Amino acid sequence: MAASDTGSFSLIDRVTNISDFIWGGTWNGVEVIPFPPMTLVLLGIGLWIMIGLRFYPIVKLGSAFAGLFRGRKSAGAGEISPFAALSTALSGQVGTGNLAGVATAIALGGPGAIFWMWVTAIFGMALGFAEGALAIRYREKTSDGVYRGGPMTYIMMGLGPKWTWLAILFCLGTLFSALVTGNSIQANEVASGLNELFGWERWLGGLVIAIAVFVVIIGGIKSIGKVAESVVPFMAAAYIVMAVIALILNFGDLPETFGRIFYGAFNLQSASGGFAGAMIIIAIRAGVARGLFSNESGQGSTPIAHAVAQTDDPEQQGRMAMLGTFIDTMVICTMTALVILTVQGDFTYQGQAVAHVWQSDLGTTAQSGFVTTSGAFAAAFPFEIASIPLGTLIASVALILFVFTTLLTWSYYGERAITFLYDRVPGSTRRGEKMLHIGWRVIWCIAIYIGATQPSQLVWRLGDISNAAMALPNLLALALLSGVVFKLSRGDRTAGKDFHKDTPEEPEEY
Repeated sequence: MAASDTGSFSLIDRVTNISDFIWGGTWNGVEVIPFPPMTLVLLGIGLWIMIGLRFYPIVKLGSAFAGLFRGRKSAGAGEISPFAALSTALSGQVGTGNLAGVATAIALGGPGAIFWMWVTAIFGMALGFAEGALAIRYREKTSDGVYRGGPMTYIMMGLGPKWTWLAILFCLGTLFSALVTGNSIQANEVASGLNELFGWERWLGGLVIAIAVFVVIIGGIKSIGKVAESVVPFMAAAYIVMAVIALILNFGDLPETFGRIFYGAFNLQSASGGFAGAMIIIAIRAGVARGLFSNESGQGSTPIAHAVAQTDDPEQQGRMAMLGTFIDTMVICTMTALVILTVQGDFTYQGQAVAHVWQSDLGTTAQSGFVTTSGAFAAAFPFEIASIPLGTLIASVALILFVFTTLLTWSYYGERAITFLYDRVPGSTRRGEKMLHIGWRVIWCIAIYIGATQPSQLVWRLGDISNAAMALPNLLALALLSGVVFKLSRGDRTAGKDFHKDTPEEPEEY
């Protein structure tokens, strides 16, 4: 057993080092390069697109919310309504990142990580608009009339066949991220929630969720969209209401919470054994990494959902996509963070009493996750129902619903990636695609069962790596197509070249 534990820890250490280098530029806690690579790329391209859009996401935020109701009506070709496409994308965005990911960001980077999560969301809105608009501008249609798309499609149709390698690279990253971020992490955290709520063993929780997911995903994107449109708005609103009540009950501590966030974001102190300013780098790394994990802007996942919207207006769906980022991070993640940082309770750290859950043993790097958020809500609503604190019940139900819909949506993202790779094979057919879809859905549900029992710290760190592997090809495509995005934002629906070529295989466009 000891040897096994040692092996497990050494694997976690190796994965942690790779994650820290990608997001923080450090190795074994020591600065290797003076800037966090992935953070610089993500925020740099986000800033470029934001400026090119003339701050469109901020200026048009009000009208974007007003368009939510119009988005319920279909106004073009596609599979599901624009609002259902947003709900589907949100169902992939709103998951463990909003409950567990915020807690791990605070554990890794302190309260200051939340500020950098907000910064990521602001630039992420520009990236989200670009992804949503391009997803409608460039999408494919199968021989039996089904619309679909995403980064792999706007790379092929917007940049041309010579960029096929980039589309393939994106799809490989998507499969990696789907199985880790969209599957294992979600299953791992929901198993924790079911264990806390019902006392179920983790394997049993994974099995129950896997069966429930299979029942829905066997129906494809229309089935997923219908469930998402029904569940996501309700679950998000209910969670926000309970978080607001918890904050009202602890209103007097909110100023101190915001002080901690802003101070931590610009704390020039060095981390233990590190360099001056290391705390800022750590806060940025944690905030940006978890921010991307939560809202997925720039990662390339949400445009796969937006591509099937029943609209011919790229600008409209771009606004829908940027709203997803705002709702996910600026609203839901912020509510979670404020509850964790503000609510006081009976917590301990190494036997000593502390005021807040994030300062306790539950908020340490090794233990942080859903248990941190659940502990904060339990302290806010301590009265019990069937021996379970109401706060724990609220957090657990929210987690189960959030994760369930995330697992549905990410199964479709992985399905689209594996289908694109299959379509590169000469002689690919629509029938072959459908058989591949069934096989993928079975594999997906088996992976849920396996992921539920994996070490939490390992899957979260692997998630950071897989997110970067998926985001980098997409960010390069967004930068190359940024000129098209700027024109789409100004109402030019046919902006950019269209590398369209009839082929005998699926899809017929390229």
